[in-house]
Amino acid sequence: MADEPNQNESAPSAEEPKAAPEASAGVKPTEAKPATQGGAKPLGQADQRQGGGGGRFGGPGQRQGGGGGRFGGPGQRQGGPGQRGRFGGNDKPDDGFTEKVICINRSAKVVKGGRRFGFSAVVVVGDKKGRVGMGQGKANQVADCIRKASENARTQLVSVILRDTTIPHEILSRYDGAKVLLRPASEGTGIIAGKTVRAVCELAGVRNMLSKSLGSNNPVNVAKATLHGLLELRDRNEVMKARGKTVAEPAAESAEEPAAAEVPVAAAE
Repeated sequence: MADEPNQNESAPSAEEPKAAPEASAGVKPTEAKPATQGGAKPLGQADQRQGGGGGRFGGPGQRQGGGGGRFGGPGQRQGGPGQRGRFGGNDKPDDGFTEKVICINRSAKVVKGGRRFGFSAVVVVGDKKGRVGMGQGKANQVADCIRKASENARTQLVSVILRDTTIPHEILSRYDGAKVLLRPASEGTGIIAGKTVRAVCELAGVRNMLSKSLGSNNPVNVAKATLHGLLELRDRNEVMKARGKTVAEPAAESAEEPAAAEVPVAAAE
């Protein structure tokens, strides 16, 4: 019989190709050296941002710590003289007045794109020496409405009559639904009142007083009722002058007493 042809002769070899011989352990691959410019420094090193001239942190003119930078040099935003920033100078006028915010209200207006918020503030301003005023302001930002209210309060300053560190007499004041009772107190009592009445009386110069709110607790109406009550205070001299009488001074009365006592002695002689 004829020999059958070998089927493995035409078929491709099933053996996997052998991997390329590995480099010997003792031979290291050559490292790519950076290109140099003029044999001085590698390219890109002179223009790097960190530490080079004009860089971000190290060289002259950098943003941090250099002249004209954000935090260190002249003209910086933080701490500069006469600046209006968050950490700069004070924009409020130094006129001897102290201001306190009574309340801040927020209102919303619904428009096509969403809601627009508005703010209104009530501020009391006083010098703690008998002058006090209250103002209101409205704006789209809280800081702006407080500034407007402070300016409005400074244009409405009034004088309050005091007796030493307290008020001359008791008074009951009303404004809309708010009723406030004010009473004088002895030295060392302090101001016994709520936050709204306390703010108005402290800035007016009162240090000892008793008070009671008998009506609405709306801070705007309570503040106006307190301010109207302080304006209605009258001194003893004003009342006597309105009645057509004069107040005798205690020194003159003590000088007249010995003279009256000498008259009967001269008659007896």
